[in-house]
Amino acid sequence: MKPSQQTKIITITLNPAIDKTVEINDFKIGSVNRVSSIRVDAGGKGINVSKVVKSLGGESRALGILAGKNGEFIKAYLDSLNIENEFVFIQGETRTNLKIIDNTNHSNTDINEPGSVVAAEDLAKVEESIFGAIKDEAILVLSGSTPAGVPKDIYGTWIKRARQLGAKVILDADGELLKEGLKAGPYLIKPNIHELEGLCGKKLESLEEVVKAAQKLHEYGVERIVVSLGGDGALFIDKDKIVRSEGLKVPVKSTVGAGDSMVAALAIASEKGYSMEETVLLATAVSAANVMTSGTQPAELKDILELKKKVKFEYIKL
Repeated sequence: MKPSQQTKIITITLNPAIDKTVEINDFKIGSVNRVSSIRVDAGGKGINVSKVVKSLGGESRALGILAGKNGEFIKAYLDSLNIENEFVFIQGETRTNLKIIDNTNHSNTDINEPGSVVAAEDLAKVEESIFGAIKDEAILVLSGSTPAGVPKDIYGTWIKRARQLGAKVILDADGELLKEGLKAGPYLIKPNIHELEGLCGKKLESLEEVVKAAQKLHEYGVERIVVSLGGDGALFIDKDKIVRSEGLKVPVKSTVGAGDSMVAALAIASEKGYSMEETVLLATAVSAANVMTSGTQPAELKDILELKKKVKFEYIKL
């Protein structure tokens, strides 16, 4: 499905997956375990973002790499949701990621495959599709891991080029991908607390340390930093405002994709020019609503709107 010229949010998934979510009560390593339920979703971080953007009433273009029968399943799924998409198909097979949910012990275990090897010519085709789609004021979402064959500075390279074309880039990655991408000055990054600690190379023991570590990232040209604190909420940091939202207490079915849901909300907020307050309300509610669903199934809009009414936040001055 070819993207139209009106869609501003563009998501990139270089390492997509079939997300197979199984529920096993009292999961035990080294033993025979019985599956009580199973769910299969089209996954990968950028694809998850596009799914949630759709559930929020927005539109996006999903671009990236697919392979094999699993890739065909993912494309058919996106087509069924009327999510615009244009993927480069390569040799091999799109990976399958196993998510084990144990409701008895309240644990989530991820077993992720590495993905197919990507040749340079295939990566060049993806790049061509990305920058053929980008128009002025586009929101480019670069998220997730990359498969073998993709250089670790690829996000940084694309951020520089996208900025030259007038796009805002949201970066959600970790490790070297985050470090290299950060150097190019994306508009927004969304590290969780562990990723932020990895960036600064030390344990952050207090809220003040977390805020100061995040604020230093403005030096790279990043305008907004959103730090996910898990069940404790999130920090939203602009150059002139710091807001902390409280985590919402909701029944948890699966934490998979909660970060992707927040990225989708941040993309919508950036596209529509929301205020800081409206961004905080939406991002917090969407992230909480996501953990109430099984697998990487996006939450329903009515649940998100109800949760928005319950979000509490405060301004922080250091």
